[in-house]
Amino acid sequence: MVGSTTILVLLTSLFELSVNAASVLHQHQKRAQCAATLTVAESVASTLQAHYYNTGTGMYNGGSLWTDANALEDLHNLMLGADVDTWSTVADGSYIGQAALSSSTNWASLLGGANDDAGWVLMALWKIADYKGARGLSNTAYLNAAATIYNLIAGQWDDTCGGGVWWSTAHTYKNAITNELFLYVSADGYLRGGGQTYLDNANKVWNWLSASGMRNSQGLWNDGLTDTCVNNGQTTWTYNQGVIASGLAALYSATKNTTLLDQAEITLDATISLLTDDDILKESCDDALSGGSVCDADQQLFKGLWTKHVQYYLDMANDSTRTAKYSPFLGSQTSAVFHYGTDSSNDVGSVWYAPNQGGSIFTPKTSTSGLEAHVAAAKYGPC
Repeated sequence: MVGSTTILVLLTSLFELSVNAASVLHQHQKRAQCAATLTVAESVASTLQAHYYNTGTGMYNGGSLWTDANALEDLHNLMLGADVDTWSTVADGSYIGQAALSSSTNWASLLGGANDDAGWVLMALWKIADYKGARGLSNTAYLNAAATIYNLIAGQWDDTCGGGVWWSTAHTYKNAITNELFLYVSADGYLRGGGQTYLDNANKVWNWLSASGMRNSQGLWNDGLTDTCVNNGQTTWTYNQGVIASGLAALYSATKNTTLLDQAEITLDATISLLTDDDILKESCDDALSGGSVCDADQQLFKGLWTKHVQYYLDMANDSTRTAKYSPFLGSQTSAVFHYGTDSSNDVGSVWYAPNQGGSIFTPKTSTSGLEAHVAAAKYGPC
């Protein structure tokens, strides 16, 4: 295994190239991006598309609606960062893009009652719209679809457990990720011009989350609430720790209340301290050894989502001191993904913390997760 110092040395030797200017969207921080890291990210994205994307269906073979949404978001996040147009036609031909472009799409039906999936799809639609807007292309259909989905999510709030959005329209579970996503899309939606209702919802959901008991004494968010509305003690998945931070930073950007950033960093710091192996993110289901535990189809994406939402956190915080605090750790992740997670075919597996000894699996979700680590580090990691 390698520690953060070794990882950074490896990163420095690997990425000794100049930087490109970053694309800047609405309130996001202007920052040069690391050209070498972007090159690695583009290579991984090319492999993702070649190995897994089905142009006939507009979906990823072995993917799902919410993981496909993240892959689409990541391609456009990358194109904006690298100022390239390599995958400019993917969105309109994708299953999600076709749905956005059709005025007859029944989003409630398409989403199948999954309110967390709805949040991920909404974010993908926004990122696609950002890209199209930056290229002078029409993005109205994507923005309209996003607004429709937002209203569906907002309609799932009720007073059970004192508030919160249900995980699904079946109304069986209130959990962290669905409400963290609602926080993010509400605050960012306000920043995008959605109006006072978005900001009111952002404040409302944060007030509820902060009082819900889902954040434990270690500063980490457990999965959700029991039927009696107390912390269920279930796994502190990495993505829960990242999405809360980006949502709080978006709310900070709207309100300038710096205590929101301090709350976010309680959880980010706890992640680095408690959910890592030798300074590299490690999901509880990760095992480099053959025959051990294997993360399921959802869990395979979680680590990359943490890195992406740290990127979004730093975008919204727009604070050089906070950037400097997390930059080395993002650098460690991209280097670990490159050295430990990537196989001979340039695909990224599920395990980052150690060389693969038969336990890492390779899917569109694991490839997308690795891509997210590279894109985040290109903007905020060392170069």
